[in-house]
Amino acid sequence: MPRHALVSMLATGLLSLSAAASLADDFKPSAPETAFSGKLRPDILGISTESNAESARAIFDSLFKGRTDTKTDIQQQKFGNGGASYVAALNFSLPAGSKQNGEMLSTSFSSPASANRAYFIARNLTFAPDQQPSRSDMIKEIMGKYGAPTIVGDQHLYYIYRKGSIMSVGGKYKEATALEAIGKPLDPRAAVKLNGDTVRGSCVAVVKRAQAKAKEPSAMLTEAKGANCDGVLSVQLVPGKLADRVGIAQFTLLDVKQLVSAAAIDSAALAAGLSESAMPKGSAPKL
Repeated sequence: MPRHALVSMLATGLLSLSAAASLADDFKPSAPETAFSGKLRPDILGISTESNAESARAIFDSLFKGRTDTKTDIQQQKFGNGGASYVAALNFSLPAGSKQNGEMLSTSFSSPASANRAYFIARNLTFAPDQQPSRSDMIKEIMGKYGAPTIVGDQHLYYIYRKGSIMSVGGKYKEATALEAIGKPLDPRAAVKLNGDTVRGSCVAVVKRAQAKAKEPSAMLTEAKGANCDGVLSVQLVPGKLADRVGIAQFTLLDVKQLVSAAAIDSAALAAGLSESAMPKGSAPKL
């Protein structure tokens, strides 16, 4: 995409965010509850679930600055009937080539009433054949940034967050044990411990389905309400040309608690607005 076209799209997004801010003032925006706090606030390239559309887009623009082959998709929605537009999703991508790594970065946001917060963040890296990193180096970098995962296997490292901490299902993973486990199926005994004696949905399944669905609150809300966790960070490492090399790395961050909380805030704001607009406008007749 030409640079001037990208700048034009971003300028349009800025106007939309300004309108969204005005609408948020009308609805007295409330920050939704989140699964993450303090030091346990994971991010993907600096974008966390505290980020709103404006701050996230600034990071997107900086990361892809100067690239003429960037594809940009800024999705806008209206909040309520006749409401101002706001940025609901950002999607930037660079194509992979024989000598160039490909990258896709996407983020989905709640409405202005719930502070336009990110509840879903994803980054997909496709490495050029001659630039594929070793699996051990990738695991070292991942654990250096996010800490020890909850469960490893099936090409994934999963960080499951509940009640303000990363869940544990037994022994704490080290880099060597994570490297050994990542190519194997998920340990079924650990999965049972992860879900406990509840009948709520598996967070591993929830984040996998979130990756495939439209990144809108309505598309994921039902599963989020049934998830047996507050948040999930998933990192998938797909083997490359050699088994010990990584061809694709996919990072996914889903704030389950924030998605549910934002939906409740948005629903209340819409109900208040609709109730007011639905009031009869007539006046008493002259007697």
